[in-house]
Amino acid sequence: MPHTLQVIVLQPVLEIYASDGFDLWPVADCGTNSFLPLSGALKPAQVGTAVMRIAECNDIDPEVDGRPPRPADPLGSFLHGLLTMDHLFAAGGLRVTDTATGITLLPGCCNGLEERRDWLEVIDGDGWASFGHDPSPLAERVGTAARLTVDAEQDDSPVIELPLSHLRDLLAVAERDLTDFLRLAASWTDRHLPDHAAPVVSAIARSLDLPAPPRP
Repeated sequence: MPHTLQVIVLQPVLEIYASDGFDLWPVADCGTNSFLPLSGALKPAQVGTAVMRIAECNDIDPEVDGRPPRPADPLGSFLHGLLTMDHLFAAGGLRVTDTATGITLLPGCCNGLEERRDWLEVIDGDGWASFGHDPSPLAERVGTAARLTVDAEQDDSPVIELPLSHLRDLLAVAERDLTDFLRLAASWTDRHLPDHAAPVVSAIARSLDLPAPPRP
């Protein structure tokens, strides 16, 4: 039997690494190689961690793509990729947990939050989508249900099943969570990055494939 909506939790998550030594703004200790759920409920230091990580994902030297050189100051240097890259990336994706069984599907390596709408292919498109590798999560349409395989490279991989209608509802909630996070990040940048607030928020919005929130 498919699990009910109440036991399935779907969250947009950002892949986080250790922030040891980072001192450009306050960040939270989220551990090493973990996932931070993004929503409007984050504390300020957690928002700082998320902004740090999104900037870090795009902290790529400009010499190979014709962008202007890095500024000399540490803050400008760290934000340079985020503010100058054409295509931005936010490592992570959607985490799905069956709270009744404890089975959790995590985004794999090289998957990004900006790719999350691939999930709609399961409901409205070709009927399947994959989300990175190591592990290799896979979602498939099976009749009126979605079957989520934690690691398609394993024959005995755990799976989660839920009705397609429930998956659609959960995806809509995840979009609202990301929109709420972006509003929170906009307020955070006004306080912590006042000289860069507007371009940083615009870049974060692009990295999440969301419209930038209106500025006051």
